[in-house]
Amino acid sequence: MKILALDTSALVAAVAVMEDDRLLAEYMLNHRKTHSQQLVAMIREVLASLELAPKDIDVFAASTGPGSFTGLRIGVTTVKAMAYATGKPVVSVPTLDAIAYNIPMNSFTICPVMDARNNQVYTALYDWDENGQKRITDYMGIPVSELVQLIKDMGKKVIFAGDAAKMHEEYFTQELGDDCKIAPGNLLLQRASSVARLAYLKAMNNELESCFDMVPFYLRKSQAEREYEKKLCKDC
Repeated sequence: MKILALDTSALVAAVAVMEDDRLLAEYMLNHRKTHSQQLVAMIREVLASLELAPKDIDVFAASTGPGSFTGLRIGVTTVKAMAYATGKPVVSVPTLDAIAYNIPMNSFTICPVMDARNNQVYTALYDWDENGQKRITDYMGIPVSELVQLIKDMGKKVIFAGDAAKMHEEYFTQELGDDCKIAPGNLLLQRASSVARLAYLKAMNNELESCFDMVPFYLRKSQAEREYEKKLCKDC
């Protein structure tokens, strides 16, 4: 089973191809270009390097959110288009699950944090056990201070990953001390190989979708939608 996976949920653009449980190629760019400028070229380069065409892919996967509204739409739309053109199934992988999966098995709870602006983050908490990695909280969009308080209340030692980990490193260290770590740079940000691996596990569990069913998981409304609703309330 060949899987092509994308992650465009934040600044990073990432593409990976796996065959069963073996990573064949991974291409990641952490550069200020729009995903619309670079994603298709990245996919073409990865497939060409492997002497593959889209028709050779068995499953297409995307990191579906939360994250950048525009980035998510680009990644999801690209996967849906390739799946539709080839008649192949898709797999949706929550972005926070994929970031957490970057971190190998360890005794610390894993806390992916994505910048949600206004000193807020998208986040969830994950533990490893003998059956693999398990999410132990809901997906959340909350202020950083609330996340820290939750970690304290749960009595957890955590390792942070994601773009907001470095952004709030000083605050995390100040509040949690030795009970927190920041993931190393090579594991910190979104990786399409983690999306591909989780997609493989889902595919093996027959959790495949039609391209028509894949949608972005925004977790909360966009700033424009919230401002529009505020305006409506004022006009009432």
